[in-house]
Amino acid sequence: MQEIKNEWFATWFNTPYYHLLYNNRNYKEAENFITNLMQDLALPKTIKAMDLACGKGRHSIFLNKLGYDVLGLDLSENSIESAKQFENDRLKFDVHDMREVYQENSFDLILNLFTSFGYFLDSKEHIKVFESIYKQLKTDGIFVMDFLNVVKAVNQLVPHESKTVNDITFDIHKKVENGFIQKDIKFFADNESYHFQEFVKVLELDYFVEVAKSVGLDLVKYYGDYELNSFDENNSPRLILVFKK
Repeated sequence: MQEIKNEWFATWFNTPYYHLLYNNRNYKEAENFITNLMQDLALPKTIKAMDLACGKGRHSIFLNKLGYDVLGLDLSENSIESAKQFENDRLKFDVHDMREVYQENSFDLILNLFTSFGYFLDSKEHIKVFESIYKQLKTDGIFVMDFLNVVKAVNQLVPHESKTVNDITFDIHKKVENGFIQKDIKFFADNESYHFQEFVKVLELDYFVEVAKSVGLDLVKYYGDYELNSFDENNSPRLILVFKK
């Protein structure tokens, strides 16, 4: 486990190469998901929402376009700087660590989307996230966790792939080790060789239910994809959980 760089995400997510590698992320898919989710939750436009680990804010921006008051938070200073250009009276962004409390008892809805969880070497840090979310939700507040379906991800793991973007070839190796899906990313750019790693903890449905319950959050429903179809452990691409305080 020594090869895991603790807080690896703080460095990698803050580089321009991270955004370059994942520049094909589907904005239409993200918008469709938010539309489906908000219709399902049936929350009034008067609520206050937090997009926790918002990246450059694609979900936050669209949620705001739907009429909601949104705060987007992310550890990456570069991502938040990019997102701030979209700010308005009901859309704000700030740099923040998801393990810490930003504002107690202030949010009707907290979202953690697109596998923005499971990064920590110490499992206690994951519990801290749930504890901070509980403290920031109002009574009866809703927390939505959008995680990958690790069962399918592990079963269908592609050990190696190469991807060329803007003349940079990313050499990517994946494996499951010590309870993490590990991704090694190597490339040469701007006259320099780079090596970054990503780690996502293999966390299944029972884990989330147990940890949430330990901090005072109850699972009320869960889905298997962005169309909100039923969860199938072997086939669903996502694990989308809806908790209530």
